[in-house]
Formats: sequence, structure tokens, C-alpha cells
Amino acid sequence: MASAAGEDARRAGIREVAAVAGVSMSTVSNVLNRPETVAPATRHRVVAAMDRVGYVRNSAARQLRGAPSKVVGCLFLDSANAYYAALARGVEDRLGEAGCVLVQCSTDVRPEREVRCLRLLEEQNVRGLLVSPVSALLGHLVQLSRRGTPVVLLDRPRGGANLCAATVDNVAGGELAARHLVELGHRRLAFVRVGSTVRSIDDRVAGIKRALRAAGLDPRESLTEIPVAPAAPDTVAARSAEALLGLAPRPTGVICCNDATALAVLRGARARGLSVPEDFSLVGYDDVDFAAALSPALTTVRQPTYRLGHAAADLLLSEDHPDHEHRELVFRPQLVVRESTRATP
Repeated sequence: MASAAGEDARRAGIREVAAVAGVSMSTVSNVLNRPETVAPATRHRVVAAMDRVGYVRNSAARQLRGAPSKVVGCLFLDSANAYYAALARGVEDRLGEAGCVLVQCSTDVRPEREVRCLRLLEEQNVRGLLVSPVSALLGHLVQLSRRGTPVVLLDRPRGGANLCAATVDNVAGGELAARHLVELGHRRLAFVRVGSTVRSIDDRVAGIKRALRAAGLDPRESLTEIPVAPAAPDTVAARSAEALLGLAPRPTGVICCNDATALAVLRGARARGLSVPEDFSLVGYDDVDFAAALSPALTTVRQPTYRLGHAAADLLLSEDHPDHEHRELVFRPQLVVRESTRATP
């Protein structure tokens, strides 16, 4: 015989809810699964009974009966980056409207970590996955979708992949940043990137080169790419500053792959006696919250981050519809000019 303590600790079921509400078990089931079929007064009475007895829905049992999971997985390249925090806010708000919750993973731009996270989330039978891919190859994500776990690409064009995608035109973003500097008279530019090759970053470089060619400049002569390995912020600051100081002649305009890297460049330059924008102009990318609060305030390329996350989640939720067709949403970035850039002397 179970102890009294064991009885108290047992989860209440729909039988207890039905007894307290004075309705049938089928009515409780309808409130849980088809609430629109139950009269409002009865529905409110059943919900109150659930609260009274402490009823908690068994999601695992629901999934065994074929109901979709309420959990959505999301793989970010670096969840410590403020950009992804803003992105997640848009995702969570849209999922919350549908009664779903978000589980985040950070791949740290490491393919093996991405594979491990994808496997674990698939094993948990999540409703779907929002993925900022590490690799240029998307075959593993297409296969995952075919196995029954919907995948939406986040901040990445789908190319020829049979998947939904929500992304920003990063080529246009890179072009905006470079054109701004060229119009200020800068002819020697540097692009600082952290981490391995990522499609969104490559697209920004392509945009920078396009702007240079449009101005009659040869990217091979006017642009220097500075790759910096992922590391602690102080290390990134030191390495990026050393790389810039080692260039001769030194670039007069520097574009960074994101605002966090721009902050590191700013700190590293100051530690070595350089000033922005007196010694070189600096442009970030993303327009995260701290960009406007820096001294000098950072010129940057703003992404519609919240809208991007909200739209990606909406695409994922639409995967349940029988007439769903894969599509791609592309948002436009915007240049925000502040104090970190100025015309060359």
C-alpha cells in the first residue's frame, strides 16, 4: 500500500479534475485539446478545478497520442552575443502566442557541437528547430526535416535547400557600411571577423567588395580581411589591435563583423594609444543595445533583429499546416550613422 506521503506527492489526473469541476472526464479532455467545443462557463470551471487540484498536463503522453510538442529548439552561433539575445526575444514572443516554449543551444561556431545539439533535440521530439547553421552545407538539416523534425534557417538564405528561411540581406549590409566609409573619403579599409567561415559574414564581405568596385576601387588593394580566432573579449581586443597596427599603411576605415567585435577593436586601439575616429573610423554590425552608449557612439548596420526572430518562429509554426509551402523571408538592414566615423582629413 502506498504511503500517505506518496499519495500526496502523486500528480492529480483528469479524474480528479472532473470530480472537482462536476463534469465528465471527456469534458476535461475537450478543454485540454479542443477548448473551442466547450461552453465558456464550463471551460472556466474546469480550468479553476485544474488550479485547485494542481493538475499538470503530461506532454509526453500527449505526444504518444500524436499531439505536437510544445517545445521548440533553437541553435545560435553564440548565445552570449547580445544580437542573439534580441533575436531570441522575437522568437519567444511568437512561440508564447502559440503556447510553446523555447530551448536554446549555442554551437560556438563549431560543427561538431551543432551535430550534437541537433541529435539531442531530435531525440527529445521537439516540435521543430530554428537553426543558424555553422557550415555552408545544409544537407544534414534537410535530412532532419525529412525525418519529421521541421527546420527553419535563421539568419541564413536557404539557397536551393527545401527549407524555410528568415534572413537579412547581409550583402546589402556590407555594402551600406563600405559605401558610407568611401563617401567619407576612406580608401583603405579593413574587415575584422571573428571565428570560422559563416555565410552571413561572407555575404557582408561580398557587399563590401561590391561597394568598393562601384567606387572604382580594387578590393584586392583597398580591403584587408583580419581574421581573429574566437577567444575572451580581452584577447580579441589585443589580437585585433595588433593586427591593425601591423598593417602598413594602416587602414583609415575599419568594419567589424558585429558590434561585440567593434567594441573589442575600440578597446584594443585605446590600449595602444589610438583614438576613434581620429586615427581610424569604426563601423559595427547589428546595432545591439550598447552600440549607442559607447564613447564614441558606434556607427553600425542595424538588423531588424526582433522582427527576424518573430518571423522565423512564425514560419516554423506554419509547418503544421497541410498546405504549407517552404518560403524565404528576407529583411533589409539599415545604416545608423553615429560618432565613430568621420571624413578623412
